[in-house]
Amino acid sequence: MKQDSVESGRSGIQVISRAARILRILKDHPKGMSLGQIATELGLARSTVQRIVSALQAERLLIANMMGAGVRLGPELGALAAAAQFNTAEQCRPVLLELTKATGETSDLSVLRGDKMIFIDQVTGTHRLRTISSVGEAFPLLTTANGRASLARLPRADAISRAQAEAARTNTELDVSDFNGLLDKISATGFAHDLDEHADGISAIGFAFVDHGGEIHAISVPVPTSRFERQKEKIELAIQEASQKVTKALQTENA
Repeated sequence: MKQDSVESGRSGIQVISRAARILRILKDHPKGMSLGQIATELGLARSTVQRIVSALQAERLLIANMMGAGVRLGPELGALAAAAQFNTAEQCRPVLLELTKATGETSDLSVLRGDKMIFIDQVTGTHRLRTISSVGEAFPLLTTANGRASLARLPRADAISRAQAEAARTNTELDVSDFNGLLDKISATGFAHDLDEHADGISAIGFAFVDHGGEIHAISVPVPTSRFERQKEKIELAIQEASQKVTKALQTENA
């Protein structure tokens, strides 16, 4: 009987793992996928996928794709994501406040959503000339400090794929060797730079982290380029301290 309980537990864990894999793959296919496509992508039997998908649909985590065959992510995930996003923003708010206090510059919190960085919180700087972005605004990955830092957190093949897709959309060339070198540097230093590359007159430094829900977020400090060089060392030190505080907070939550 005890052995049956162990086997049942293992089976339950496997089902949860497979359900998570299905949700993750559909996250990257917002238009939905057929059961056959999901089965092929994950290397699972179609009957297995069908059973798990049916259970996820019953919980509104998946819904039928009205524009075609198959399924897509459901509304319940949106509610869960909103709650998780709020919690992350709430927990990072003191870090943003300290970062702005230490540098006098605006500090931002953003989250990686597909091929964009979405701003979810901001503390405005104290300088008369300062940078401001709207909460909910979307920014690209390749030319921003927060985007680059987030790309460095992804598996390398995924990062290259997203970078190539963005380059194709913007009709720019991507040197994969240079891009790999950039990601290696970000991974080594812990933060990324944007030197007038996204918007003329604005430079930025940022770092990324993975929250307890597995989502990639970034904290960045955008600065008018006119004072960036004299502020750079101070901001880098403050960014490093902020990164350590976020890492410590996440470790405490997971302990």
